[in-house]
Amino acid sequence: MVEKRKAYIAATLYAMIVGLSFMFVKMALTIATPFDALAHRFTIAWIAASVLLLFKKETINLPTKDIIKIACLAILYPTLFFAFQVFGLVHTSSSEAGIVHASVPIFTLVLASLILREKTTYGQKIAVMLSVLGIIYILYMNGIGDKSISLLGNGLVLLSAVSAALYNVFARNLTKCYSLLTITYIMTLFGLITFNGLAIISHMLNGTINLFMQPFTHLNFVIAMLYLGILSSLGTSYLSNYALSQLQASQMSVFSNLATLITVLAGIVILNEPFHYYHAIGACVIIAGIVGVNYLRD
Repeated sequence: MVEKRKAYIAATLYAMIVGLSFMFVKMALTIATPFDALAHRFTIAWIAASVLLLFKKETINLPTKDIIKIACLAILYPTLFFAFQVFGLVHTSSSEAGIVHASVPIFTLVLASLILREKTTYGQKIAVMLSVLGIIYILYMNGIGDKSISLLGNGLVLLSAVSAALYNVFARNLTKCYSLLTITYIMTLFGLITFNGLAIISHMLNGTINLFMQPFTHLNFVIAMLYLGILSSLGTSYLSNYALSQLQASQMSVFSNLATLITVLAGIVILNEPFHYYHAIGACVIIAGIVGVNYLRD
């Protein structure tokens, strides 16, 4: 009972961190370019991972082929996942992004069925269609009045959700072969190299390399990077792993609904983002689909 209670606390903390992460990304993007924000985020995450590795006195000694396997997976997460997310948030609000991102469990279910041949019930298929309709409804309503920028942003966030779902599917076997810290460390290192490389190349082409570290002169940016680098990139991995050691995957997935709610509320209350009636309708439909996927198992 005590372990279960701790697991629920871990899952709740996980949802809160994920829910607020969209707001901190938006905060960072008011000061830095998307590539700079990603580069600095993963630099801090890698430093934190290195300190954790040193503290736990673990060593990473893997064959080259195993490192390549993890690096290939890192193309999906963190590279494509965070790239689509950050560039999407340039064009849409954090609350809208949070609603669309709630589709990750749905895409995971569909892709697991197609790739891993996992069976789904008739009720789960209907629930998947329900959530997809919720996403389409939000995107359609945003398109009314020629809101093409918001459509682009939500489309990129949707691609981010698909990247996360693909990672969830392909990572299942990988997580059985290596420790969580090993996978996290290599992926974080891959993100550091990729995004710092892209940021530096971008600055060199524009002749603005002297501005690369300038965002750190803003306190809000420093706070956002510490949150995104340490809590959002590293903390969520350990919290979700602990929760899943005590709870069923379906139980854990329900906490993504809480993350969506927190994202929406943070966007409205803290960032003063607009929220329309169709956001509420679409969010309810998506969440209803997610709950249906988790509970219509028989």
